[in-house]
Amino acid sequence: QVQLVESGGGLVQPGGSLTLSCAASGRIFSINTMGWYHQAPGKQRELVAHMTSGGRTNYADSVKGRFTISRDNAKNTVSLQMNSLKPEDTAVYYCKLTMNFYDYWGQGTQVTVSS
Repeated sequence: QVQLVESGGGLVQPGGSLTLSCAASGRIFSINTMGWYHQAPGKQRELVAHMTSGGRTNYADSVKGRFTISRDNAKNTVSLQMNSLKPEDTAVYYCKLTMNFYDYWGQGTQVTVSS
């Protein structure tokens, strides 16, 4: 059984930084994609960034230049460094692992950007 555990959310002032981390456990195939999505109240869940096991990345336009995704394939972890945070970044952030055409989700971690 695959499990994803996120950490690192919290309250930060506008312009501040946070780092989210996600660790996957269980039977993880070497070829996969790990990434982050966020969901604000009343809105759909949206891609923030993802990274393949081969190192290819994709970012939402709204976070390009501010957020950086990284991963450790040996440890099955993915991180999201978030800089220059804005109030509109406030959301629940979910880690996602995709392998063999199946998606696994973490439980989510709240990020609140407010003064």
